[in-house]
Amino acid sequence: MQANRRKFLQQSSAALLGTVVLPSFSTDIQAAPLAKVEGNITPSDETYWSMVRQQFPLNKDLAYLNNGTMGPSPYPVIEAVKKGMMEGDVNGSYGGWEATQAKLAKFVGADENEIALTHNVTDGINIVCWGLPLKKGDEVIMTTHEHVGNAFPWLNRQMVHGIVIKVFTPASTAEETLERVKALYTKKTRAVAVPHIPCTQGQVLPAKEICTWAKENGLFAFIDGAHGPGMLLVDLHEMGCDAYASCSHKWMLGPKGTGFLYVKKSFQQTLQTYFVGGGSDNGKWNMASTPIATGAYADSAHRYYGGTQASGLYKGVDAAIDFIETIGMANIHERIMYLSSYAQAELLKFGDKVELITPTEVRSRAGVNGFRIKGVNFNDFYKTCADNKVRIRVVQENSLNSLRMSTHIYNTKEEIDRLMALIQKA
Repeated sequence: MQANRRKFLQQSSAALLGTVVLPSFSTDIQAAPLAKVEGNITPSDETYWSMVRQQFPLNKDLAYLNNGTMGPSPYPVIEAVKKGMMEGDVNGSYGGWEATQAKLAKFVGADENEIALTHNVTDGINIVCWGLPLKKGDEVIMTTHEHVGNAFPWLNRQMVHGIVIKVFTPASTAEETLERVKALYTKKTRAVAVPHIPCTQGQVLPAKEICTWAKENGLFAFIDGAHGPGMLLVDLHEMGCDAYASCSHKWMLGPKGTGFLYVKKSFQQTLQTYFVGGGSDNGKWNMASTPIATGAYADSAHRYYGGTQASGLYKGVDAAIDFIETIGMANIHERIMYLSSYAQAELLKFGDKVELITPTEVRSRAGVNGFRIKGVNFNDFYKTCADNKVRIRVVQENSLNSLRMSTHIYNTKEEIDRLMALIQKA
């Protein structure tokens, strides 16, 4: 019986191993840590930026030009997540994620009590969308370039509560874009809910001017900031919005499944919270009292999230901010602009064979370029890129049917040239 049992276990183990394909990881899992930069790094200093590239586990054969969808994390972030998870599993520790609020607040120009932790930008958008005091017939100004995360929550509220969505198409300049926003205003307008940078073609909208105009007209000002932090130097107090939702997994290069929502302190009494739990309250509720003590909301943006969070992931967010600050956010922004400018110039060399969708105005562009190739199906070209280990993105949202490339600090001009060669061949 024992021999049969051993034989059964051996056969079962062999069968199991035969059905499981284990992932292959590079054994070179850690590059030498970067030294903190004091001052400026030239955006064209390829020696330095190649050292930055070594901080990422990206496949070296892959020209990854799709940071706008998912920003790969560098090794220090990955290690921080592992360490954070192990601390919880070894010691059974609980909590600690709230400390990330202060770090995020400093990074985006806010106060700690104005930051709520979320799992992604869509979480933050839904909190704002459903928390605003809107009624049937109230109008909300949006764009024709929304991604599903900022479109469907508002469309859902239109279906449920009868609000009215009015849209504009971003123009080629910030000034004209602002005028298009203003042109939609009526006495029924209650809110502006627009992206800082639309995911479709990467145009930087004049967020500060839009928020200033909104407040002058008594409107709620909400900004979808999925593509702001980590690409641009962001100061939310200076921007003047009521709320700003973002995520950590794109330009911040943080863990996937983390994000944050900024809610201006003076706006927290206006924006209603619905999904609550531990930490959303002030601790003064009591189910056993007579009458039952309801308690109150936390006197901070913590009212917008509650319950257990993934402490390891938020350790990764801390590490992502540390990584960015080691290089310097200003240096990162300049490198992003340098690569994006190069890409845009190369696209323009194709003349009328390639339509550049992203504006050329400096203040209206950053790390993303959208384009179409005349006479070439966008899905077919995407497949061509994939077959040649060049990763970009198709943009089918709102029938734009275009292509998008997005470059971050780990990219090189040579990788951009690989894409340009494929466009030339197409």
